[in-house]
Amino acid sequence: MLRLSKKADYGLIALSYMAAAGQRPIVSAREMAEQHDIPVELLAKVLQRLARRGVLTSVQGINGGYRLARPPQAISVADVVEAIDGPLTLTACSDTSDSCDQFAKCNIRDPLHRIRERIALALATCSVAELAGDRVAPSVAAGAPVRLMPSRRV
Repeated sequence: MLRLSKKADYGLIALSYMAAAGQRPIVSAREMAEQHDIPVELLAKVLQRLARRGVLTSVQGINGGYRLARPPQAISVADVVEAIDGPLTLTACSDTSDSCDQFAKCNIRDPLHRIRERIALALATCSVAELAGDRVAPSVAAGAPVRLMPSRRV
């Protein structure tokens, strides 16, 4: 089954919350955790990882917290997932035969690679602004996010 990790899910929830219309520019991990019933320690680790990867900016001080490092329409779901979980993979195989005993005989490697590329494209074209939906302020949504389109047959 293909599914996002809980950490990636929490990261997307937090970024969507931060992109919402009327939201303060700097939001604390505690506020987001309480708003969404997420363990604050786990969310704090997720937000720290996103800050290290340049998706968020950490702001120190009494009124500190996190802010989006880029406009929400410029942050893709793929950016968030890869920052938290690493590169998208569907199978254990890779471009080298060392990773799989079936590499030389595999007849599904190329079709699975194409499926992986379609999923990666879908994640890359869906923005945090799109996740936030109607909650994104009009000034933030000026650069309208790319909508997902049905994939073409390959």
